[in-house]
Amino acid sequence: MQPPFTTRPEIRGTFGAVATTHWLATQTGMAVLERGGNAFDAACAAGFVLQIVEPHLNGPGGELPAIVMRAGADEPEVICGQGPFPAAASAERLRGMGLAQMPGTGLLPAVVPGAFDGWMLLLRDYGTLKPRDVLSYAIGYAEHGFPLVPRTVGTIIPAVEYFQKEWPSSGEVWLVNGKPPHPDRPFRTPAIAQTYKRILAEAETAGGDRIKQIEAARHAYYKGFVAEAIDRFYRAELIDSTGERHRGLLTGDDLVHYQARVEKPVSIEYHGYTVHKLGPWSQGPMLLQTLRVLEGFDIAAMDPLGPDFVHTIVEALKLGFADRDTIYGDPDAVDVPLEILLSKEYAEARRRMIGERASMDLIPGDVCGAPERMRRVLAMAGKETPIGPGAGEPTFAPLPPEWGDTVHLDVADAAGNMISATPSGGWLQGSPVVPGLGFPISTRGQICWLENGHPSTVRPRTRPRITLSPTLVTRNGAPYLAIGTPGGDQQEQWILTVFLRHVHHRMALQQSIDAPMFQTKNMVESFHPRAFQPGKVIMEERFPAATRAELEKRGHKVTVEGPWALGRICAVGRWGGFLRAAATPRLMQAYAVGR
Repeated sequence: MQPPFTTRPEIRGTFGAVATTHWLATQTGMAVLERGGNAFDAACAAGFVLQIVEPHLNGPGGELPAIVMRAGADEPEVICGQGPFPAAASAERLRGMGLAQMPGTGLLPAVVPGAFDGWMLLLRDYGTLKPRDVLSYAIGYAEHGFPLVPRTVGTIIPAVEYFQKEWPSSGEVWLVNGKPPHPDRPFRTPAIAQTYKRILAEAETAGGDRIKQIEAARHAYYKGFVAEAIDRFYRAELIDSTGERHRGLLTGDDLVHYQARVEKPVSIEYHGYTVHKLGPWSQGPMLLQTLRVLEGFDIAAMDPLGPDFVHTIVEALKLGFADRDTIYGDPDAVDVPLEILLSKEYAEARRRMIGERASMDLIPGDVCGAPERMRRVLAMAGKETPIGPGAGEPTFAPLPPEWGDTVHLDVADAAGNMISATPSGGWLQGSPVVPGLGFPISTRGQICWLENGHPSTVRPRTRPRITLSPTLVTRNGAPYLAIGTPGGDQQEQWILTVFLRHVHHRMALQQSIDAPMFQTKNMVESFHPRAFQPGKVIMEERFPAATRAELEKRGHKVTVEGPWALGRICAVGRWGGFLRAAATPRLMQAYAVGR
């Protein structure tokens, strides 16, 4: 029997497997494996390259959440490279400026850039190489040039005048003679190369010991010249998405107090698999809640392209989003009752709320005062109109926001190490470039509320509740699958669909990723201005017309996008004696390799 057609081969091998959202990062990861590095070394090198070649989706001033599993370990671990709000950030202070929501762009929504410390922690405690070994690839591309993907140019074009008049430091980096860069000529970011070269120079003054070099590199970033440059620049007043000028709240002292850290994952069992996610400072537990609800349905009996499959998943996701939007937050600051939310009893009660018709509501569980909180959240949602380019994680209006705006990478090696990481933040369109460094700082703070008492209200030196959500799956205690995607509020949705098709319909990774995708917009969106679109379902046009018609009959407000418009899933796996890799063909840039 002929195997089903896929856009790319089913990548299988025994040496190593790498999948990322850009082919240059994927090849970088494999190059590091070939030179003797392990999966974590490869992930570091690939992650730094993604900062250079997808600057509209992440950068050196962004953040890094990852789930890692060492060969022979009992369970995975979470690396939290998510920086917190500045010490000066509070709801009272922002409301005192006349703000009802945190701006989506500019200096105010900045959080501490955690990515560099996260990568250095990974390299120090899990890797084997020195800083130069993993940074040299990114420096090479930044210094000598790299090809621009169309969406990078498309992101810069609407911002040209803004960069010229309002954020001139950004114009110096992202414009060529005052104009957008040519889409088919090598593009260089030499200022970023110089920053990383200076960090390496300071690291190597510590001697030949790799641990001392890593610690010196961390010092240069968080206590040295990088922190000093950020501190100086964030005293300025620059325009943001409110249309007004505001001074930044981020200081060098905020960077001094920051360190990435290792945490336990949140996990559940599902049909013989153990699914591991980040804690409730992310939206990760929502995927686990949704799987708990779906346990009560015969997913395997549903056509993976049929209306029952789509309807059931969409309705279950709505329940998860309602809890996410009213209960999740940094557990260092608020109590998030995960034991209740992930219990079978709670899932059973939530499951009974799913009917034959599409719900237009967001109904959280009756815990932690969530129902009353939801009424207040909906009253605030979508009430502002951002001014200027770059607001929210979706880049600009001319680009479909469903395509996602972050990067992702997965790596597995022959020794049994595995990592799933979803770096993001520091988008070129989100905030002005810090002079002397060549890159902007994450605006992840826009994801907060300014209402006292909400779990994800801005609080000094606490983490925003992020959308970034890598996933690692184990089976019988061994690493089985690392999977993730860019896409903000779409991340859990796309991961869930691919995972269910793989588990219940026995689709291979590439086949499941290639299959038509869908998503709901029935949530309070995580990014400014936090819109709510009840009942909206977006589907790729490759879904059967009968499926779309039946969903509309059930009350879903269906919008059809192009045939390959949704999802940017990457994945690596280990089963059946092979390492495996797969990557989405959408946008024609993600790549998977293995041998």
